Amino acid sequence: MVNTSIIVSEFVLQCAIKSNLKNVTICVLTLVYFISTFGNILVIVAVILRSQLHAPMYIYIGTLAAIDVANNSILIPKMLSVLLLGSSVVPYAACVLQMILVPHVEDMESFLLSFMAIDRYIAVVYPLQYASAITNKKVGISVLVSNIIGIIFKSPALFFVGELSFCRTNILPVCFCDYSTMVRVSCTEDPKYLTFMTAAVATTGVFPLVLILLSYSRIAMAAMGNSSPGRKSKIFSTCVTHLLVIGLFYVPLSLSYILTGVGVTISTETYNVMFILGNVVPPMMNPIIYSFRNKEINNSIHRLFTRKQ
Repeated sequence: MVNTSIIVSEFVLQCAIKSNLKNVTICVLTLVYFISTFGNILVIVAVILRSQLHAPMYIYIGTLAAIDVANNSILIPKMLSVLLLGSSVVPYAACVLQMILVPHVEDMESFLLSFMAIDRYIAVVYPLQYASAITNKKVGISVLVSNIIGIIFKSPALFFVGELSFCRTNILPVCFCDYSTMVRVSCTEDPKYLTFMTAAVATTGVFPLVLILLSYSRIAMAAMGNSSPGRKSKIFSTCVTHLLVIGLFYVPLSLSYILTGVGVTISTETYNVMFILGNVVPPMMNPIIYSFRNKEINNSIHRLFTRKQ
């Protein structure tokens, strides 16, 4: 039987979420989106308005908050419209745009987290060289480089999706427009369309994660050897909380991309959960872990509400 390609002008999203969990999912996503957006915007405003926070570490934190706002805004509103309003039809161009933007902001966050870990590593291990090693200009360059690398490694997906032909269905059994799902529902079986994704994830996901783990390991070793008991406890607590959020970001997303890239079959519901967990939870946690525990940022936010000069 010969497969006949059809012209696809739109995709239909079908969230593979059990009906008894639908209302809970809607409530959780709404709450997470509100908390994440409000918290990250507070951090961005605090960093912008207070000149004392125009320093490398705070610029990284502000950039991370901006990326988190973008990530959740790209994903959650459409998922809520699908679940709450049944608005499941997405024009082809809009679907491809979301498919490209989500991995791009993921890549930017991945590299940014590694730059932040290196920043802390130099601050703790080589404090005297920190001012010359980490400058605002270098921070700006690193953010630009992470943006460019993300574009380079995800651009093949834009070309590949244009080559896909659809002969069976235009229904995507997920809550969002996703490249690997498009490949699976298409009638194109060339393995190149998925294997490139494994190489891209290894570069933009696994490699930065290794840098982060090495940096925090070295920070912990330096702190354990030269710090007072109180400082050791504080640094250990900070490292653990940072690594927890980093794990929530890297592990679900890396597994979901790598497993599908090498041909391992996972259920659509599991894929949905892994993807949503990696993209939705960390943006809500990042302001709490990286920002609200910081005295300078807390003071700046307090001034926003009390109008103190």
